[in-house]
Amino acid sequence: MSLRKLIVNKTMAALAVLFTAFASTNALAQEAGTAATAKPIDMGPVYQSTLFYVLLFLLLCLFIAIVGKALKVYELTRETQGKADGINWNLVNGVLFVVFLAVGLYGVYWEYAVHGKMILPEAASEHGKKIDEMFNVTLILTTIVFVLTHLALFLFAYFYRGQKDRKAYYYPHNNLIEKIWTIVPAIALTILVLMGFLTWRSIFYKIEDPNNKPLSVEITSSQFQWDIRYPGADGVVGLKNYKKITAINNLGIDFGDKNSLDDQTADELVLPVGKPVRLILTSKDVIHSFYMPHFRVQLNTVPGMTSYFEFTPTITSEQMKAKTNDPSFKYLIICSKICGDSHYKMQKPVRVVTQAEYNEWVAKQVPYLTNDLRKEFHLPVVAEPVSAAATAATDSTAANTVSPNSDVPAKTATKQTAIKK
Repeated sequence: MSLRKLIVNKTMAALAVLFTAFASTNALAQEAGTAATAKPIDMGPVYQSTLFYVLLFLLLCLFIAIVGKALKVYELTRETQGKADGINWNLVNGVLFVVFLAVGLYGVYWEYAVHGKMILPEAASEHGKKIDEMFNVTLILTTIVFVLTHLALFLFAYFYRGQKDRKAYYYPHNNLIEKIWTIVPAIALTILVLMGFLTWRSIFYKIEDPNNKPLSVEITSSQFQWDIRYPGADGVVGLKNYKKITAINNLGIDFGDKNSLDDQTADELVLPVGKPVRLILTSKDVIHSFYMPHFRVQLNTVPGMTSYFEFTPTITSEQMKAKTNDPSFKYLIICSKICGDSHYKMQKPVRVVTQAEYNEWVAKQVPYLTNDLRKEFHLPVVAEPVSAAATAATDSTAANTVSPNSDVPAKTATKQTAIKK
């Protein structure tokens, strides 16, 4: 439908009449209510509601309908007077194309200037820099193509608009032009695909350095939380079996595997800086999306399947606090699934520390295998570790205990006898 037909359409006129009646009734009711109460009405909630935007749209329809009717009357008047058409609609449409082009290009600039800073935070991993380079190349290339094609499209509509003294040239085919717009995009897309493929291989297919083996950490997703399991002194995360899931063995750890006996659990993910980390990702129930934006790590966790992702953190949490000038900054594990609010809320803090700080922290983590689990799986029960407070209390009790061979109790007994006499 052309712009001219749109603004003189009967449906638009009918909507305008309905809106006028509704708006007039609403305005009179508000005026009467204000006069009766003599108090100002807070319209803030109204303006923030959906109704406000519906009324705004109807008001725009009314404006277009009024302008359309006025233009229709103007053209009919000129026809009755035997004059030529008063409005050159081809020119109007051409000018509107130019206006929309200018507004659209400004919108592109505004998106880059304002939202461009919100795209991704600074990469804090080795492979993250490669991801950002590939992203920037793709974004710059597609932006250039976007701007050039829209300049050609909108300006073509303006310069070659319909004119009475000009006839369109019939130009159905050009082999050279078709070759250019087929071969050039094919080459550009091939380069982008190869960049992505090589970057992907460099991330997922690494040659392990025997002098710097990755730290394995298992992360299990469930509705709606992340469970973290570290390897013990053996450096190997033990096996799991969903058939062994119980009320106290919620991860289904298979203690028949000796590598599971020294595994540890943690409430946060702590990683040493500069150390390769091999994430073992699983899910207990549904598909979740494991996502750490600063490390450019994102991979689905799928029930019945184990996924792996290896990366090397390069910036500690303290360094990132200084870089962002935010003392409360924290790396996070989040779920990027959009199927429900609870996925967004299943977050877990991540800390990147020095190797010495990591060694100190991991030594304090508790083993997953408790005495309750040992009893359930018929394993030898070990003595519970005695805390420092309990040891101090025991020493104090022993010091106050009366010994029959002690001199101090004997002196005390002599004093008590003297008092009785």
